[in-house]
Amino acid sequence: MLTSVLSFLAGVLAANATPHFVKGITKERFPTPFGDGPLINLVAGWGMYVITALLAATADMTERPLLAFTAAALGVLVMGVFHATIGAFGKGRAPA
Repeated sequence: MLTSVLSFLAGVLAANATPHFVKGITKERFPTPFGDGPLINLVAGWGMYVITALLAATADMTERPLLAFTAAALGVLVMGVFHATIGAFGKGRAPA
């Protein structure tokens, strides 16, 4: 059970980290709770990747790899659907 929960959260965080990190390194704005500047996005994305790695290590994904993969993939899908539909802060579209 713990493996599936931590793997799911790792998938969610990894998927959420990606747009923030990419927007940060390309010097574009993207909303976060702390502002929408490129530097804050870079740091936020990096932080989420670090937490993802810690969750994956704690989940002991090698013990139950199929369960861990499935849960992580579902987490990525959930976050992808979130960003593709209502998006950050319910704006539903990319920032101008």
